[in-house]
Amino acid sequence: MRARSSIGPVAVAVGLCAMISAAWAWDETKYPDLSGQWRSTGGPGRFDLTKPPGRGQQAPLTPEYQAKFEADETDGGQNTVNQTYRCWSPGMPRVANGYGEIEFVVTPKTTHILVDHIYDNRRIYTDGRPWPQEMIPTLLGYSIGQWVDTDGDGHFDVLQVETRGFRGPRAFDSSGLPLHSDNQTIVKEKIFIDKSDANIAHNEITVIDNALTRPWTVTKNYRRNPDDRYPVWLEQNCAETNNHLSVGNEHYMVSADGFLMPIKKGQKPPDLRYFK
Repeated sequence: MRARSSIGPVAVAVGLCAMISAAWAWDETKYPDLSGQWRSTGGPGRFDLTKPPGRGQQAPLTPEYQAKFEADETDGGQNTVNQTYRCWSPGMPRVANGYGEIEFVVTPKTTHILVDHIYDNRRIYTDGRPWPQEMIPTLLGYSIGQWVDTDGDGHFDVLQVETRGFRGPRAFDSSGLPLHSDNQTIVKEKIFIDKSDANIAHNEITVIDNALTRPWTVTKNYRRNPDDRYPVWLEQNCAETNNHLSVGNEHYMVSADGFLMPIKKGQKPPDLRYFK
């Protein structure tokens, strides 16, 4: 009986050793210091920060999608692919433009990018998993990443990410630059800290999409304030003061005095067939 009763403590000890061993296997010093609060430099309004907004982006759109963009172009308001006014997430790749405060949380199996703006939080799996046979399409997609030691010094310095599995509609930025309606987008990223300034991070983004004539690569930049030991994280609730609404396939606004108003010249009022 004594021999049998000793199995319990032994099993507990083995379990604790396994837990301690797993803890030791995770060495955070091998990863870049991405702690703190980061903000986009240049603002989230444009996909390519080196070029003017709208048509000035010179996006490599196919003739079909260039025509769609010019017919639907907006200055940041409503159109068929710019759905953030309805409290939709910007989706990928637009979410990488950087809306509000950004926090990177690196764990052994997953890297999280947290943004307190609508539904922008991203989950990047770094546990070596394969692509799922079936993916539930989302605006942010499904992201698989890998930490890479590019200079061979024993420390990871680049997070390489690929994202697939989208639904739409999605746009590159607030001007309404469209992605293809087939949602076969592939977004590749390289996230890393600047070698000359530890408080600047870069995200090199390449978008492969059937609305483009070639892959489109841009670089996003984020800055961290090293003096802000206890940053303030602001809460954003899109629906709380949202004066935009959709009726059928048409989009309208509610004026300050509470009346329905059009958003474009010549827009017809909604169908009132059920109102007397």
